[in-house]
Amino acid sequence: MRALRSLHSIVREHVGTAVLGFQLMAHPVWREADPDEGAGTGVLLVPGFGAADAALSLTSTWLSQRGYRPAGARIGFNLGCTTELVDRIERRLEQHAEVTGGRVVLIGHSRGGGLARLATVRRPDLVRGLVMLGSPVVDPMAANPDVMLAARALARLAAAGVPGVMDDECFSGGCYDNNTQALATPLQPDVPAVSMYSRTDAVVPWRLSLDPSAECVEVRSTHIGLGLAPDVYTALRPRLASWVNDHAALSFAG
Repeated sequence: MRALRSLHSIVREHVGTAVLGFQLMAHPVWREADPDEGAGTGVLLVPGFGAADAALSLTSTWLSQRGYRPAGARIGFNLGCTTELVDRIERRLEQHAEVTGGRVVLIGHSRGGGLARLATVRRPDLVRGLVMLGSPVVDPMAANPDVMLAARALARLAAAGVPGVMDDECFSGGCYDNNTQALATPLQPDVPAVSMYSRTDAVVPWRLSLDPSAECVEVRSTHIGLGLAPDVYTALRPRLASWVNDHAALSFAG
């Protein structure tokens, strides 16, 4: 019975995601672009568990068309140790801030949003704003049981000597304790944050995305489709623009 429910969820996710892709291409939020909107603001995109930078390629295109300077996090398929991945994201933040000449917006999907939040807690001086898409930041261990089974299978591979994947420390021990504490740390007041969630998310129960330090915004989407949902971009556009304008006003005042 559980296997049938899982299969149904997978089919629903993929069908719904395909529909969202067609809807996005036809939506004004995709077709109407102001190339000066982003004013060259850097954006770092962090993919979800088991995904690579290419998974957020449409998000990158949408940002580029509006004058932002997006870049991938370069963390591979986001399967590694949480602490090590946050270390890599921090280095990418430093690089992208230097290249773009200012603080960077972080956008992360699913586990990527949690990693982005951890990087923001570490380096608020580098982050202009944080966007989390379907990220289980309240309790990462309470995501879909099938996803957690896959994650724990990686830990078994790590125990068998396979490098570059998360290990038991990510589920218990010092690594888990430190990152759980950091996830619960309130964000700095000068770093605006948005957490978007969908009640039809079949992977991350929506309540796990209700970050008390963020503006929580409900959207219509599947979990996989959060990078394709018109609702996401409709909500994202004015918030990004306000972060750009607020930064420009502060720079001018300074």
